[in-house]
Amino acid sequence: MATVHNEAHVGEISKLVVMAGDPLRVKMIASKYLENPKLVNDVRGMYAYTGTYKNVLITIMAHGMGMPSAGIYVYELFKYYNVEKIIRIGTCGAYSEDLNLLDVILVDKSYTESNYAFTLNNEHVNLASSSFKLNSQIEDTVKELNLNVTKGNVVTSDCFDWYMTDLKSFLNRIPNDLNIIAAEMESFAIFYIASMFKKEASCLLTVVDSHYKNAEISSEEREKSLDNMTLIALNSIIK
Repeated sequence: MATVHNEAHVGEISKLVVMAGDPLRVKMIASKYLENPKLVNDVRGMYAYTGTYKNVLITIMAHGMGMPSAGIYVYELFKYYNVEKIIRIGTCGAYSEDLNLLDVILVDKSYTESNYAFTLNNEHVNLASSSFKLNSQIEDTVKELNLNVTKGNVVTSDCFDWYMTDLKSFLNRIPNDLNIIAAEMESFAIFYIASMFKKEASCLLTVVDSHYKNAEISSEEREKSLDNMTLIALNSIIK
């Protein structure tokens, strides 16, 4: 059965899904890493490709920007397409002086000020956890690939933090004991929905800007770092 947001039929989407916000990045990943990729959804330009990676069937799908967009696609993947595991790969802004541009973060927990959980499920929840099991698989993969990740907590915001009129006030509202190291806009919804359906979800992020480091990165450096994050996700999802 297709949905109003996803024209794929059940069986055309793997139980293992890697998601990214940008549909064009999804298209690139599918063409670069999947064998025999098949476009199974392009409703609203939100591409989904299913193919094999190291002889395992997986799907690469876009989720758009923000929790409302990501939440729709993740909810439907878990509820209607029998998906078991999702790894989101994306970019983030660093809130820690210890992070450098292009560092890769493995998200442990996501905090939000949003009422997303209350609106969706009548729960006042503002902290959601990634899958311990899936994160462990990711950490094993990182060692196998001889790469590095920083594990930590992030904040999932409803708006792009660089556009906030008073970022300092926002940062002061975040509970200090969470030790938030970065900001992005989707992972809370993905983790929360996964917990609703008793499924697994994790998130890898590449640092592309920082509130502490005045530095620029070349397109080549950015692409290499995003490729490393993608390889971690692909090799972890098939374990």
